[in-house]
Amino acid sequence: MADEPELNLEEVNFFDPEISECPYSAYKVLRDQAPVWRDDISGMFVITRYEDIKKILVDTDRFRNARNRSKLNRQAETIKELYKSKGWVPAPTLAGRDDPEHKEMKGLFTHAFRPQKIKKLDPFIEKLSVRLVEGFIERGECDWVKEFAIPLPLIVIGHQVGVPEEDIWQIKAWTDAWVQRLGMMQTAEEAIWSTEMEIEAQHYFQPIFERLREKPDGTLLSDLVNTEIPEWGRKLTDEELHAEMMADTFVGGSETSTNAIAAGVMLLIEQPEQWLLLKSDPDRYLPVLVEEILRLEGPVQGLFRETSIDLTLHGVEIPKGSILNIRYASANLDEEIFDHPRSLDLERLNARQHLAFGFGTHYCMGAPLARREIFFSFKTLVERFEDMWFIEGKNDFRHHPNFCLRALRELHIGFTAR
Repeated sequence: MADEPELNLEEVNFFDPEISECPYSAYKVLRDQAPVWRDDISGMFVITRYEDIKKILVDTDRFRNARNRSKLNRQAETIKELYKSKGWVPAPTLAGRDDPEHKEMKGLFTHAFRPQKIKKLDPFIEKLSVRLVEGFIERGECDWVKEFAIPLPLIVIGHQVGVPEEDIWQIKAWTDAWVQRLGMMQTAEEAIWSTEMEIEAQHYFQPIFERLREKPDGTLLSDLVNTEIPEWGRKLTDEELHAEMMADTFVGGSETSTNAIAAGVMLLIEQPEQWLLLKSDPDRYLPVLVEEILRLEGPVQGLFRETSIDLTLHGVEIPKGSILNIRYASANLDEEIFDHPRSLDLERLNARQHLAFGFGTHYCMGAPLARREIFFSFKTLVERFEDMWFIEGKNDFRHHPNFCLRALRELHIGFTAR
């Protein structure tokens, strides 16, 4: 675990690269001293305590998912014109809608992500995990991020939507650009570049949509393209499909798993007693490991809500139309809920109580798939590795700068194969 500087409340700034790199001291200061904290840089109200966040997530009347994006992105209109002139203007995603539209659209995803369909992927995910490890096991070392954590979920989601495996690195370049814009730490020029990259992706996927309309093939994407939403009396438009491909399908369907798989190996090397415990009884401890990784190194640090009325929380007045930043990662480290919250603990009884996938009506639809990907990744790790360590001089343990997500750049490890 990296050394963490102690912060005063006045020093908290999530746009500071060093605090973004290691936000945990900032989370603790806010939980202890300012559980509702107005960020003067963005104008958002940052919420950090577990119980407050859980109550906000279930109160969809006062705390809306749909919001005015121009409040956080001054370039929103410029970017919209770029979409209009070169591609398709993405419609609100499932995650960006409120009821009744959210509930109606969610039915489509419930159909596409039905449990029996996800369960059928288990053999594919397990075989893929083994294949990726076999690609580097004879070397006795690897960049775990690049050689395993990134390709596994991307290949899985590509398999679901019918994208050739050889295209995954191009798709990764597009999703990386999209994620950087979500991260709110770009220059104006970088935001334009990210948008142009997304438009490239739109032109890649558009012919696939058109082909699937002509010849449905039973894939997840085919379901999304061809299934009618009864309440709307229609199928998704191109603008809605493009929004879902980037936000909920490829980013939502791969980033969470990638970042958790990468962080999990780091945690196990940092706490070797937990690695020994995991090896002693994988059947018992693997499910807990999945939840502890998601809790400790939340791939999604925080997302947003907008208030529909004036309200007061912890004595802080929050005007109608304010943007709230809901810091899931802080909630998952709340000492009121989790004992010794900064430690990986495979004996933890309430590990699954975390909010890494949200809570309530907007709970992440891809959570079951993400859990299976993380599970089989570490099942393969336990079966194929006897021991593992960081390769000296090759790691700086830095993350990509991002206000919303937490992703290791690289993780060079050595290992002894079983």
